[in-house]
Amino acid sequence: MDQLAAMAAFVRAVETGSLSAAARSLPSSLTSVSRQISALEQHFGTRLLLRTTRQLAPTDDGRILYERAKSILGEVKEIEAALARDPHQPSGRIRLSSPSLVGRLVIAPMLVEFLRRYPAISVDLLLIDRTVDMVEEDIHLAVRIGRLRDSQLVTRKLTDLQMIVCAAPDYLARRGEPQTPHDLADHDCLVFSDSPGSAAWRFADGSKTGRKFRISGRLWMNSLDALVAAARDGAGIVRVPSWQVQSDLASGRLRRLLLDHEPAPTPLHLMLQPSRLASPKIRAFVDYLVEQWGKIDAFRAPSAVS
Repeated sequence: MDQLAAMAAFVRAVETGSLSAAARSLPSSLTSVSRQISALEQHFGTRLLLRTTRQLAPTDDGRILYERAKSILGEVKEIEAALARDPHQPSGRIRLSSPSLVGRLVIAPMLVEFLRRYPAISVDLLLIDRTVDMVEEDIHLAVRIGRLRDSQLVTRKLTDLQMIVCAAPDYLARRGEPQTPHDLADHDCLVFSDSPGSAAWRFADGSKTGRKFRISGRLWMNSLDALVAAARDGAGIVRVPSWQVQSDLASGRLRRLLLDHEPAPTPLHLMLQPSRLASPKIRAFVDYLVEQWGKIDAFRAPSAVS
């Protein structure tokens, strides 16, 4: 059995929902596709597809094979392309996921120069505010915020994010300035969340991880940009990454609060599967991203502008 061909037939069968459609798209014969999938089931010793008169669907084991096979076939294509092209001219498509704010405000502007440097590479930037399954979703690289659990993924630290709280001078003139995190319970806080409810912000308390303090949320949004705009207009106190409001702090539109209670910075990493390291396009993109990130003043040592 040609396992790569069999896996390709299986992947197409799952994606098209029928053996005949898979055969047409390969192209191949219905008999050949059916034989290849049967051979896979025999090889792995498990049922991979549930067949009915109208459609077919993967079993639980079939779903596992589909996800892995799709990734394997994609890597084989990359290897073929790498061997066939000029080694000094990386090419192909890169799929990168990132938290929406970081992706939109930081990564997207970096891509212009990268695409200019490497005209044979194209990039899919996916703005996703959740942890992605890099294998299942066919993601080559992922930017993640926060401490990482043990993982077999390769990581490159890009920078540290300093979360701060700030408010407009107009709001502070009306409501006073909080002196400790406890004081936030008596203030109008602007909260970033997809699901309004109880909220807590983390501050330093002498321990390694810090302590969460309950805060009073008057306005909830799932857009940090909109929350910062509301804070500028005097609606309340907002908690954001320091780099997002650097210009507002410098101009005095916002004032930084509770500096002595700020938590430890949160790391931001670039993650990729070990198998991707052999890809010239991935190496070029990782090196470029690390290079560019080091040039951004807003991500250097946290400023105490207030």
